[in-house]
Amino acid sequence: MPTQNPRLNVVLEPSLYKVLNKLAHKEGVSLSMMARDLIRESLEKHEDIYWQKEAYGREKTFSAKKAISHSDVWK
Repeated sequence: MPTQNPRLNVVLEPSLYKVLNKLAHKEGVSLSMMARDLIRESLEKHEDIYWQKEAYGREKTFSAKKAISHSDVWK
């Protein structure tokens, strides 16, 4: 069945391929779908780490004296 989604070719070490194959078989999905889901999960984790670092940076520069109160913001 043709698809409009972009395709990606990946070369894996035999041990990594074996683990991916086992996971896909266990979950009852294709290798392609398993790889896609694992990539998506990894990207989400990387995004979480990025935003966590951003939050820590902002927290360090936060000043309660300069902060605007909730009621002032929503006036």
